[in-house]
Amino acid sequence: MSVNVSRRQFFKVCAAGMGGSSLAALGFAPTAALAEVREFKLLRTTETRNTCTYCSVGCGIIMYGLGDGAKNAHAEIVHIEGDADHPVNRGTLCPKGAALLDFVHAPSRLKYPEVRMPGSSEWKRISWDEALDRIAGHMKEDRDRNFEAKNAEGATVNRWLTTGVLAASAASNETGYITHKVVRSLGILGFDNQARV
Repeated sequence: MSVNVSRRQFFKVCAAGMGGSSLAALGFAPTAALAEVREFKLLRTTETRNTCTYCSVGCGIIMYGLGDGAKNAHAEIVHIEGDADHPVNRGTLCPKGAALLDFVHAPSRLKYPEVRMPGSSEWKRISWDEALDRIAGHMKEDRDRNFEAKNAEGATVNRWLTTGVLAASAASNETGYITHKVVRSLGILGFDNQARV
C-alpha cells in the first residue's frame, strides 16, 4: 500500500517530529510541566505604597515585603513595581525606578545617620534622635547669631540669610505647604524646591 504525501506534508511531519524529539531531549514533559501548580510570588507579601526616591517627577511605586513583623522575623522587600493608580506615572517606571530593588539591597546604601566630628577623618554612627537634636542645635545657634530684625534703614525685615532649605519635590501639596510655612516663619529667604535643581 502506498501513501501519497506531498512535499509540504512531508516537511510538516518532519518538523513536528524534530521539534517533539528536541523538546523531549531537553527534558520537557508536557504532562508533568503543565500539571504543576505554582504559587503566585507575591501571595504572602505586604503591599506598601510609596514614592520613588530618584528624581523630582515623584512616580508612585508599590513595594512588596515578606515578613510578618514577628520578633525574630526579618522583613525584606522582595519586589517593587510602578503604581498603576498613581496619577503621575500610571504604573510606568524609568530604568532607575525599575531598578529600585537593587538600590534597596545595595551593601553600600546608607541606612543610619552618621556624623564626622571636627578634626576627625572618621564617620561615626549616631541615633536619629541625636541627629535631629544636632541639626536643631546648629540651626538655633546660626539663627541666634545671624537673624536680622531690622535692616540698615530701620525697616522691619525679620530675615535669616545664612541658612537655606531645599524642599523635597516628590512630596504632596500639603507637605509642601507646611514646609513653606515653617521655613518662612523662621525668616529663611533661601528656599527652593528640588524640582528646579
